[in-house]
Amino acid sequence: MAQQGSQPNQDKLCCSICLDLLKGPVTIPCGHSYCLSCIKNYWDEENQKHVYSCPQCRQTFEPRPVLMKSTVLAELVEEVKNKKTDVKASPADHCYAGPGDVGCDFCTGRKQKALKSCLQCLVSYCEQHLQPHYESPAFGKHKLVHPSDKMQEIICTRHNEVMKMFCRTDQQCICFLCSMDEHKGHDTVSAAAEISKKQKELGVSRQNIQQRIQKREKDVKLLQKDVEAINLSADKAVRDSEKIVTDVKQQIRSRQESEVAHVNNVQEKLQEEIAELSRKDTELDRLSHTEDHTQFLQSYSRLSRLSEATDSSSITARSLKYTEDVTAAVSEVRDKLQDIVSEERATMSITETSQTEPKNRTEFLKYACDIRLDQNTRNKHIWFDSYGASFSLNTDEWYAHPDSFTDWAQVLCRESLTGCCYWEVEVGGSVFVAVAYKSISRKGDESAFGNNVKSWALECLDDGYEFRHNTIRTSLSGPLSFRVGVYLDHNAGVLSFYSVSETMTLLHRVQTTFTEPLCPGFGLHRDGASVEICEYFNTEDSNP
Repeated sequence: MAQQGSQPNQDKLCCSICLDLLKGPVTIPCGHSYCLSCIKNYWDEENQKHVYSCPQCRQTFEPRPVLMKSTVLAELVEEVKNKKTDVKASPADHCYAGPGDVGCDFCTGRKQKALKSCLQCLVSYCEQHLQPHYESPAFGKHKLVHPSDKMQEIICTRHNEVMKMFCRTDQQCICFLCSMDEHKGHDTVSAAAEISKKQKELGVSRQNIQQRIQKREKDVKLLQKDVEAINLSADKAVRDSEKIVTDVKQQIRSRQESEVAHVNNVQEKLQEEIAELSRKDTELDRLSHTEDHTQFLQSYSRLSRLSEATDSSSITARSLKYTEDVTAAVSEVRDKLQDIVSEERATMSITETSQTEPKNRTEFLKYACDIRLDQNTRNKHIWFDSYGASFSLNTDEWYAHPDSFTDWAQVLCRESLTGCCYWEVEVGGSVFVAVAYKSISRKGDESAFGNNVKSWALECLDDGYEFRHNTIRTSLSGPLSFRVGVYLDHNAGVLSFYSVSETMTLLHRVQTTFTEPLCPGFGLHRDGASVEICEYFNTEDSNP
């Protein structure tokens, strides 16, 4: 019993099945309490499984527990009911229904707020008009729920019955008559059972979401630490750079002062030398005008010899050379820094691109495109149909087209590709799988795929792979396969070559800027070489 002056918590005295005050309260072995009729009906529905569970904690019991009335709970419920009957005849204004509230369907004139809605009566009741449902046994099996102004939506429009069933086949609520009529043979269960199932699914979904939130929060913290580390590293680099620059400045200034002092010293000596030379010049001028031969000869013999002239050219050259060397060294450091920054940016760009690039063959196939060989571009040594080509020495009846390759056994495709595209080819022998601008030269050594800036080529050899671009060759490692996949993201400047078997292995990725649409192409420079465009990629269904 509740202590005098205290008020029992009404929510704790409500049945979690009917959401109303407990009627004939019973407590099951797990400790949860329900209305006697509610838990009996619930277990009756589970009887066919011979397993009985708690609607709240899902603990199972076998055999079916014996239900006994809880006297303590019954007294507490009765106490709450007695408090409800003490309500004044004239409720306060806050008891009346306002905008957004559900009004009592039994009230006349100004309606009071509904306290509950009855699923059997399909009516909403205020606290006063709800009392018969609590007091009369006739309403014992009626199910009360939170007030709702959408009671008519739970009524089957065809049979005018409450929709207490759920059709899993059609994923909709139905009434019992529907389950015997148009939904006969379907997978149907009680709405309560479906709600229980959906609540479990919601629990799993929430758990997954919470786990993902926790993971993302950890990722955010890691990124924050990365930002702090980047800032600290950058600040340190700036401080170190500033210290280095300061040290260089000090050394330059110190050298400047030393060189200037040296030059000033030499300048003083030169000024003294100039003064001495001026005096000598005056004496010689005066002597040159002496007419007495004896005096001239005696005076001339007394003249002192001139000191050696100071060579000032080496001073200027040495001073300038020092500053020029320092400037050159600083420029070299600056160039290296720019190279490092550019390389880092390129690496970051490739990393960002790889994150958005398809991860498996199924994703690549979403970008599959239709490509066919262009008759007008093939070299005279290539025999082909629209889907394949092979090397042949037979050059009879060959008509040279202006777009054909004259010096290399190569062929382009008709399509000019932009956006995201993917295609696969079967190769045999030594084959170049390439992409090129249509403006590629058709004559000379510069027309070979990979031998210019307008083409990128993967050479498939018997013992490995080699990538070529602008005459630069790069040996590659990777599993040998007769099938090669090519992925192009023209806008992002990404070109990737893959070895395709049971899995896809990246052979080489190019990160650049494409200035023109690209055409797939193939080079067959040796006898026995052949290539075939996989027909799977030449159907309308495979187009992205």
